[in-house]
Amino acid sequence: MAQAIAAGFEGIRDDVSWRRAHEELVRLATKRAGLDFEEGRWLLRAFRAGAHVECGMGSFNEYVERLFGYGPRLTQEKLRVAEALEGLRETARELQSGRISFSVTRELTRVAIASTEREWLAAAKNRTVREVERLVSGHGPGSRPDDFADAGAKRHVLRFEVSGETLATFREAMAMIRRDAGAALDDDAALLLFSRHVLEGPQDDGRSSYQVALTVCERCRHGTQQGRGELVEVSSSAVEMAECDGQCIGPLDEPAADAHVGVHVGTTNGPGGADFGSRLSLTRAKQSIPPAIRRQVLRRDGGCCRVPGCRNATFVDVHHLRPRFEGGTNETENLVTLCGAHHRAIHEGRLASEGTPSLGLAFRHADGTKYGDTPSPASADLRAKAFQALTHMGFRASEAKRALARVPLDPEVTLKSLLGQTLRELALARQ
Repeated sequence: MAQAIAAGFEGIRDDVSWRRAHEELVRLATKRAGLDFEEGRWLLRAFRAGAHVECGMGSFNEYVERLFGYGPRLTQEKLRVAEALEGLRETARELQSGRISFSVTRELTRVAIASTEREWLAAAKNRTVREVERLVSGHGPGSRPDDFADAGAKRHVLRFEVSGETLATFREAMAMIRRDAGAALDDDAALLLFSRHVLEGPQDDGRSSYQVALTVCERCRHGTQQGRGELVEVSSSAVEMAECDGQCIGPLDEPAADAHVGVHVGTTNGPGGADFGSRLSLTRAKQSIPPAIRRQVLRRDGGCCRVPGCRNATFVDVHHLRPRFEGGTNETENLVTLCGAHHRAIHEGRLASEGTPSLGLAFRHADGTKYGDTPSPASADLRAKAFQALTHMGFRASEAKRALARVPLDPEVTLKSLLGQTLRELALARQ
């Protein structure tokens, strides 16, 4: 009997122990969120005031590393979040009060703006950090939780643990990639170019440089690319890049002007070819652009990107000025050499081209400013998003660009109102 009573008391003590532990952890989580808010606010003030200079340190990253042990990436992320919270008052209050964690706040600040933060906070409620990451993935600033997720906006993380020798060799290789490109490259562009080097195939300028497989749905044009046995979702711009310059499995016919899908299959100089399921046949791969024409275009353009100021001549693509699915042909006057970054920018609507190679080509940012001039980031981003939305609806790229160009942008315009005005322009143009 005494043993039973003792065991009962022991159970009560264990019960009290876990409850106390839980309460303390909740208290610490709430306190930590508040401290993260305070830390970010003071880090931002210290950065703006140049505290590291006053302390005689070489950089702000060094200053923070000595204080908190943070690496450069984490420091920059802390600053980004703190700056974003200046315009997101409700999100800032949620973090300060401990109702959301810094990790959730970090993800929400990637997409929320003052007019959408309530929607994002409501959507993130009671979700784990991983669930919020998936919720945010594919969205950009100004979009809403129920907006269509753009595969091109989804980011993936590569993380490796390597030896010192491997790290040093990798850094040298990346430095060579950036040097040979002749232009500033971010991590995404540099690693894509690095991968192209590794996957290099035939050196004949008339053929695609490396081979990857891209599967595209005939109905919705959703694309996936094979990566060591796993299908990875790719953006619509990647599909369109493949339609410009690739190898094809099966019959390769020039698409009609009103076609909505290309017939590019299998291999490509860009992000991938296109596998159209029912069109597959056991035939040899064919170039979408005849090899002789491709060589002629590359010789004419000097083998490098034609965008002013770009000297990239490594694994360049050949782009159709008038898309093939709009009736664009493989005539040299409809073809131009572009680097991967500028090719992708055109298909994402962030860059536009005018003219022909023989009469002169001009390139403009999404807001209409001449390439190289300083564009309005807000206007350019808004027009690019509207362009992508219109092409997702099935409008041709050329008519979407023309309609967007006719709609003036005022400071108060939203993506919804811009799309509404552009749709009216498109309806009038088709009457």
